[in-house]
Formats: sequence, C-alpha cells, structure tokens
Amino acid sequence: MSAQINTIYRYPVKGLSPEKLEKVMLSANRIIPNDRRFAIAHGSTEFPDGPNWLSKNHFLMLAKNPKLAQLISHYEDDTDILTLERNGKRVSRGKLTDLTGCMLLEQFLVSFLGSESRGIPKIVESKKTAFTDIPDQQISLINLESVKDLERVVRKPVDPMRFRGNLYIEGLAAWEENGWLGKELQIGDITLEIVSAIGRCSATNVNLDTAKVDMNIPKSLQSGYQHRNMGVYAVVKKSGEIKEKAPVTII
Repeated sequence: MSAQINTIYRYPVKGLSPEKLEKVMLSANRIIPNDRRFAIAHGSTEFPDGPNWLSKNHFLMLAKNPKLAQLISHYEDDTDILTLERNGKRVSRGKLTDLTGCMLLEQFLVSFLGSESRGIPKIVESKKTAFTDIPDQQISLINLESVKDLERVVRKPVDPMRFRGNLYIEGLAAWEENGWLGKELQIGDITLEIVSAIGRCSATNVNLDTAKVDMNIPKSLQSGYQHRNMGVYAVVKKSGEIKEKAPVTII
C-alpha cells in the first residue's frame, strides 16, 4: 500500500482530548486551525504581556496530570463552547472566549483536580501563536508502522494517540520518517518541510482509556532504539487542503 494519511487530529485545548477531522485547510507557516488555541494554566502562571507561548510546565498536562485523560472534550468552532464529559455524562460546559463561560469550566477543574492545578486554574487563549510544546508553528506527523514496531519492544499494544499527533500516516516502513529531516513531502494539495524529530516525554506513559500511568515510553524508546523520538515536526510551505487517505510522497 502506498503511503497515505490515515487520520487527522487537532487538540483545541492543550492537555485535553483530541478531535478527529475528515479534512482541513492548512495555511503556509501555520498549524491546524484551533489546534492548542486554548490551554489550562496553573493558578501560579503569569502572563505579563498577555497569554502567549510558554513551556508546558506552566500548564496542566498529561505528564503531570494524568487524571485529565478521564475527560472527553467537545469544542464547537462556531460558538467557542467547550463541553466536558466524564464516564459518558456532561460535567461542565462553557464558552472559552467568555469570562463567565471560563469561570464555569475553571470551577469544575479546581474541584476535579484539587491541588494539582497549583491554585485556581485559568483558561487562556493564544491569539498570536498556539500552546504547543514548541514555540514554532509546526504540525506533527506520526508513522503508524513505527508505533507498531514499538509494540514489539514493549510487548504490548501501544495506542498511537499517546503521541498526540496531528497527521497519522499509514503505508510506510517503520522509522522511515527518521530519514525525512530536511526533505519536503507532498500531501494532497499541501507541501511540508520536515524540520525535526519529536523527542518524547512522560505524557506518553498515560493510558488514555484508564488515565493511569502504565508504561515508560521514553525509556522503551531509548532501550530499543537508542533515541526517544516518535514522529517528526513539519512546517507548511504550500497552503491547501488535506483529507483522510490523501497520498504522501517525498518531493
């Protein structure tokens, strides 16, 4: 099978659940629209110049707050309303661009997480960039065959969603993406430049079904492959639309 896009995801709120997209328009030097547009900052986090990019330690995240995996979030583009569910039941709902809406969500989060939030958590919006793990406008690509090969090392299934990628690719050889650095890819209408590998942290250790830490993915990557990478970052060089099943080719 030729290489193609398997699935497309965005994460409107950093640390919360993904949203699957059938197609998306991408602009040059930009990320997927509304990806990590919002984040949940610790009560102690300050933004002297307004909400902007900070390292992930300033926010609630799976690496430190695995309990977040218990929540399923639904974001509405047209209204900016976020709905949180737990065990199939709605537990909170509010508009992310409205002070009252944010307060409703924050009140739930402080009771849900307790002291983990380092004070009352604050929902923040970045209007200039995004609350990704890196300050640059880059999207992440995951090779599903590399994830399958990691299962051989850990000797158990590995959910690809542990790696919180934007584009999941099928039809490649395992670890083929590690040879793409500095090269360009054509995916549907767009062109991407591969700029770096993605080093993995303890957020990948969280089981997204149970919200429990049940693996040590960085350690397994290091012992099995002498690196801690899974996936690559890319910059959009040519704008356009991509869809599920779009072919992936090296230019």
